[in-house]
Amino acid sequence: MIHELKLRKIGNSVGVVFPKEVLTLLKAQEGDSIQVTEGADGSIRLNTAKPEVSKQMKIAQDIMERYRNTLRELAK
Repeated sequence: MIHELKLRKIGNSVGVVFPKEVLTLLKAQEGDSIQVTEGADGSIRLNTAKPEVSKQMKIAQDIMERYRNTLRELAK
């Protein structure tokens, strides 16, 4: 299923209006937050934001920043 969405000017920003079918796929409704992530292949993924996942991601990013050099060495 492909949905083509149009970018629209909203004040000084640009936004997208999601049709009901897309909101149903995302299991999202008005007022929910959406997370946008980039896949390894360059694709873009949309997911409804879950507060517990957001908290875990912030913790993981903090650890990766603090131990950047250690993680680089371990990756060799």
